[in-house]
Amino acid sequence: MTRQMVLVGFLQAQNCTNLPCSWRHPQSRDDAHSADYYQEIARILEAGKFHIAFFDDRLAMPDRYGSDHAHTVEYGIRATKMDPLIVLMTMGAVTSKLGLASTSSTTYFEPFDVARRFATLDLMTDGRAAWNVVTSVNDGEAQNMGREEHLQHDLRYDKADEFMEVVLGHWDTWDDGAIILDKKSGRYADPSRVTRLDHKGQYFTSRGPFTVPRSRQGHPVIIQAGASGRGQKFAGRWGEVIFAAGRNTEIASEAYRAVKEEAARLGRVADHISICNILTPVVGATKAEAEDKMALIAKLPLEIDALSLLAEALNFDFAAKGIDEPFTTAELRGMTGMLGIRDGVLKRSGKTNPSARDFINFSGRGQTDSAIVGGPRELADYMEEMFTARGCDGFVVAATHVPGAYADFVRHVVPELQRRGLFHKDYQGTTLRENLGLPRPAVGAWKLAR
Repeated sequence: MTRQMVLVGFLQAQNCTNLPCSWRHPQSRDDAHSADYYQEIARILEAGKFHIAFFDDRLAMPDRYGSDHAHTVEYGIRATKMDPLIVLMTMGAVTSKLGLASTSSTTYFEPFDVARRFATLDLMTDGRAAWNVVTSVNDGEAQNMGREEHLQHDLRYDKADEFMEVVLGHWDTWDDGAIILDKKSGRYADPSRVTRLDHKGQYFTSRGPFTVPRSRQGHPVIIQAGASGRGQKFAGRWGEVIFAAGRNTEIASEAYRAVKEEAARLGRVADHISICNILTPVVGATKAEAEDKMALIAKLPLEIDALSLLAEALNFDFAAKGIDEPFTTAELRGMTGMLGIRDGVLKRSGKTNPSARDFINFSGRGQTDSAIVGGPRELADYMEEMFTARGCDGFVVAATHVPGAYADFVRHVVPELQRRGLFHKDYQGTTLRENLGLPRPAVGAWKLAR
């Protein structure tokens, strides 16, 4: 079959989209804490044949800037955050094909708990669930979860590898067909087809037996977004859908090759991994209309938005330096969160010691500079170029405001992609794996990725 794009809707269960200024848009809905808000998004994405509605998440509001949350609350910088798994259930109730993905941290939850929550979501949505695996990013999350400080970067991934082994091990303990439901004999299930994990490792101990049987798609799809060198190795081992943030085709293609090669080295089928690049579209019926929309959107971000999100993501107080004062080498090394952001700024700026302003300009955090503006043809041209050049297998579509940005994309861009044969016209099946073209995982298949 001709290679086609994967489309993912990038969502947040909070007062704004991933763009913190989105709530300021005059056309954004003001009821982001209601079920109807998310259900409207779900209906739009499913009408546009999106593969997945995906929720990012943090376990703390951004409060690393100045070690205070006042600016976050005052300016609505991702100030409220709800549990995305519960929000997903409201979206699942009004859709039947749309994949439903949530973030959950390997640093602050137990493997059995995560395994059970996502396996349950998978059953309740008839095989449409996905888990975005993260290791979390900063001390604010640590302190909310009873720790003093966040774990060191590579150690988080070392623990996460074992966490994955426990989760996937539990998901494998019920064989297909284990449930008998023989009312006459009184036998519910065959105990010989339900095993106990009995995991005792370096970081985790988990006995079992697991309490949720396998779903129609086997188990939830695994999503990952590691950008650092260690993160890319983790993604290559475990990820089935991988999020990337290449700012142009050259950068995206380099990261694409790195992850696919790591997966192949581990014996995985590279074509069973979909790498989806971030896309912030501003779309109109014509390019001129889109440019008018962008003129309004460009007025919404504040400098504090970017500084707050940089401090959050890099677990470093950006208020400790003047905005144009270069960071020392020691300070750069002291940034311990999402190191792919730091490394990207160093590379793109060409500076050994960039300033906070350089981080704002070259990271794109909280800003709209990376938005792709145009009519259907311009957006499709951009996407087609990156897709055909193997910079990605699809896109994570981020909204400048809700629900209008998603509706504009579905109304204008999706039909053009379909006309070009780049995107499917309908879902191929009912489970997420079927719609992504992924095989149903055999029990123990994950053990090949070593």
